[in-house]
Amino acid sequence: EVQLVESGGGLVQAGGSLRLSCVASGFTFDDYTIGWIRQAPGKEREGVSCISGSDGSTFYANSVEGRFTISSDNAKNTVYLQMNGLKPEDTAVYYCAADSFNYGLGPDLYEYWGQGTHVTVSS
Repeated sequence: EVQLVESGGGLVQAGGSLRLSCVASGFTFDDYTIGWIRQAPGKEREGVSCISGSDGSTFYANSVEGRFTISSDNAKNTVYLQMNGLKPEDTAVYYCAADSFNYGLGPDLYEYWGQGTHVTVSS
């Protein structure tokens, strides 16, 4: 059974940092793309970043480029999202998602999803 468990969310002031973690189980990590997708209150889901389990290639949304960094520890089946320079508009529920076929930021590309972790950035 594929499982994705996020952690690391919380409340932070603007300009602060958080590191989100996503621990994956039930599949071969190297064969999947792992993405971070967020959903702010009243808004549609937005792809933030993704990383290929096979070659480590990464991709970022323009809104977070230069502030967020995605990385993975394949030995621990864990993907991280380091978020620096947080802004109030980064407030959202952040989901970790996985797919064995697709690579990209579109939320509809992903088959498996975690439960999400809340990030709140105060101004």
